[in-house]
Amino acid sequence: MANFFINRPVFAIVLSIIITIIGGIAAVNLPIAQYPQVSPPRVRVSTNYQGANAEIVDQAVAQIIEEQVNGVDGMALMSSTSSDAGSYSLSIQFETGKDADIASVQTQNRLSEANRSLPSSVQTSGITVRKASEETVMVFNLYSETDMYNVNFLSNYGKLYLLDDMKRVKGVGDVSQFGSDYGMRIWLQPEKMAQLAISPSDVTAAIEKQNQQAPAGSIGQGAGWGYAGISIYGKGQRAS
Repeated sequence: MANFFINRPVFAIVLSIIITIIGGIAAVNLPIAQYPQVSPPRVRVSTNYQGANAEIVDQAVAQIIEEQVNGVDGMALMSSTSSDAGSYSLSIQFETGKDADIASVQTQNRLSEANRSLPSSVQTSGITVRKASEETVMVFNLYSETDMYNVNFLSNYGKLYLLDDMKRVKGVGDVSQFGSDYGMRIWLQPEKMAQLAISPSDVTAAIEKQNQQAPAGSIGQGAGWGYAGISIYGKGQRAS
């Protein structure tokens, strides 16, 4: 058989080209569902406890969430990380063949049971559940060629203008940001608070009250007659 193709090189080249073209067409049109699932599905749970260090996050958030999530149907193993910035991340690996959508829903149901036992700050910020792989596809850095922009500015710029667009890219499960956000940590003096009969909740309420944004309306807008409209955008035309 080998001598037949060796003695006819032109025929062998043409046959190889035809096989390559047919394989390329089949690879493009072949449904992805026909490929076997090699990597096990993973679900990532993340939240943030503002003002807490890693030890407090582990005690007040990690233990409560992991106690409820542990033993979810099809779970193989899980690992978590807590940082001094107050962030918490839990990665749950399921058995190979487990549907990722069902695993995400089952994890969300378990988290709903733990939500009422979490601190109010965590409940306010919310718990995010996403289907994501632990394998990092790409890592890139933002830097400033001059000293005009510091780390906080670059981190905030990436969060506002880059993260949402990258999360919408097809095939991207989740995007993690390394860097600190704008924030403020307040140290309380227990002696003065005891003398003034002030509790930490009073301080928190005062800070939240001064941090509210009140709607000021429009300057120079007359009362009475006004105009309201709804714009509907379609393909190639617009109706108002």
